[in-house]
Amino acid sequence: MEQELISKKELLELTGISYGQLYRWKRKKLIPEEWFIRKSTFTGQETFFPKEKILARIEKIKELKDELSLDELAGMFSPNPAAVMLTKEEVLERHIVSEMVVQRYSEWKENKQVFSFTDLLPLYVLDQLLRSGDLSWEEGKSVLNVFETHYPKLQGKSCELAIIRKMGVTVCLLVAGGGDMYVEPEAKLVARLHVPVCIEELKLKISEG
Repeated sequence: MEQELISKKELLELTGISYGQLYRWKRKKLIPEEWFIRKSTFTGQETFFPKEKILARIEKIKELKDELSLDELAGMFSPNPAAVMLTKEEVLERHIVSEMVVQRYSEWKENKQVFSFTDLLPLYVLDQLLRSGDLSWEEGKSVLNVFETHYPKLQGKSCELAIIRKMGVTVCLLVAGGGDMYVEPEAKLVARLHVPVCIEELKLKISEG
């Protein structure tokens, strides 16, 4: 599955931001370096962006820039985890993750009562997938396992969670770099989540709480 790209010219016209704003946000690390994709065209070298990701990011920046400084926004958009520790009661009171997910995870982890950001991230991702109906709880354990086993190696880097199902068997992958992904015809790409976007959403949810 190839990601759709948008040219820099189209991006500026569509969003109404200036060239200067775009590159200032890049310097402040509000927009990742890897989203600036140089490609050869008939007019020479041009810059393109992953369309869905860049439009969502610019919309979020415009929405929050009057409430947060650019440095605060950069912290929220950073793929690094936030320094936070919440009790089970606080997680439930702030509605960060559904009660069912927290309770089942707590039981699975021998009555876990305190959660770091790294604990909450896979729970938040799983909660989204369960709410959308893409996964069952039993399948969701694979999400928790893949994060527990492999996410520490990717922490602070851009990556995606891909969920593939073939003949009733579900496989979860953490894919570094978020490039194009191709699966065999018999396999179905059930879901594909950009982990840094989930981190942003979780940080925002925690701060609002």
